[in-house]
Amino acid sequence: MDDRTVRMALERHWEASDASDFEREHDIYREDAVLDYPQSGERIRGRRNIQQSRTVQPNKKRFTIQRMIGAGDLWVTEFVLTYDGILSYTVSIMEFRDGQVVHETQYFADRFEPSLSRAHLVEHVGGTPSR
Repeated sequence: MDDRTVRMALERHWEASDASDFEREHDIYREDAVLDYPQSGERIRGRRNIQQSRTVQPNKKRFTIQRMIGAGDLWVTEFVLTYDGILSYTVSIMEFRDGQVVHETQYFADRFEPSLSRAHLVEHVGGTPSR
């Protein structure tokens, strides 16, 4: 599978995620896929279990893709995941085999206040600072 085809599959995946289209969202995964959430220590095995874990999640979710980069069998997506209006900056690392995701790891980070100690060195991006 060439990089253009993988990128298109990822775009369909994230569009389906944003639309809560749980069937189409999970077409990208192999039956034996594994999903890791290192911050909570959870591992979910199998496409249907991954799909079910997301289906039963009660929050209203929105996905805003910031960047997708990768080549071959390794792709990274940076996105803002909004749960019930609360932003979480997220990174998804997907490993492909035979054109489908065999392993995904997702990292989540909450927004934090900018440090006054470096205020003279930075420019603000991604919204207005809350101070």
